[in-house]
Amino acid sequence: MSSKMLTYILKRFLMALLTIFLVIAITFFVMHAIPASPFSSEKAKSDAVIAALEAKYGFDKPVTVQFWNYLVNILHGDFGLSTGWVGNTVMELILGGFSYSARIGFTAGVIAIVLGVILGSVAAIRRDKFLDKIIQVITTALVSMPSFVMATILLLVFALQLNWLPSLGNQPGGLVLPIISLSLYPMAYVTKLQRSSMLDVLGQDYIRTARAKGVSNTGVIFRHALKNTLTPVITYAGPMMAYILTGSMVVENIFSVPGLGRLFTNSMLRTDYMMIMGVTIFLATMIILMNFLGDILYKVVDPRIDLS
Repeated sequence: MSSKMLTYILKRFLMALLTIFLVIAITFFVMHAIPASPFSSEKAKSDAVIAALEAKYGFDKPVTVQFWNYLVNILHGDFGLSTGWVGNTVMELILGGFSYSARIGFTAGVIAIVLGVILGSVAAIRRDKFLDKIIQVITTALVSMPSFVMATILLLVFALQLNWLPSLGNQPGGLVLPIISLSLYPMAYVTKLQRSSMLDVLGQDYIRTARAKGVSNTGVIFRHALKNTLTPVITYAGPMMAYILTGSMVVENIFSVPGLGRLFTNSMLRTDYMMIMGVTIFLATMIILMNFLGDILYKVVDPRIDLS
């Protein structure tokens, strides 16, 4: 690995750390700007009890001291105690919900990339033919439809009307519809990216040279063209996972999946500030790291890119 590449990775990593710090700071101070106490909504709580609870959770200290303690605890993987789920730490609850969200997000992302690359390549190879037009019509429709709308349609059709799949995400097979809901939009977008990239590559001189040498159409596609068309797809992979993670917040609630989305919604209903901050920072960190990895893979796939 060249020194220029190492410098680029270090620079991107430091920028990622700075962004994560800013997310933590903004989230912390915004939540602490809310005048109400997380215990003020509880019934039959006297002022003395509320004061004791605030002392237990460290809310009685100055905000700057709380922020410093919060940063130190985060470095040790400790997001504090949940005030809405008494007896549970924020990290325990986040990891429990993330086990569902990660399964849904990873599977949806893989489906979106694999099918998008295949459909985009087919559309480019069959340019202006009937199959290409069908793919373009379908992908245009899917791109214009938000994931929560698609989730509602799939729920009504396949769960309630046809009764082919369960409507609840915690039932056997219950993750199928959420995965499909989250994968359709990015799949359509990847298809459009891949089609455009493939058309550009197929018009390059080295492709014409390969064909002039007698290389079969299949060989031209798989041996020469396909690898060079993946750069835009890899670039989109980071934002795609961000879309899937944020979109899953609504989709998980539609299908009652016990993931981070449902956890985040319930934490707001319970005014669990520690959980709200924990989920926000956790998701933001995941998204920032995915974009960081996408930037690195972008250079690995296409070494011609100027890192300056």
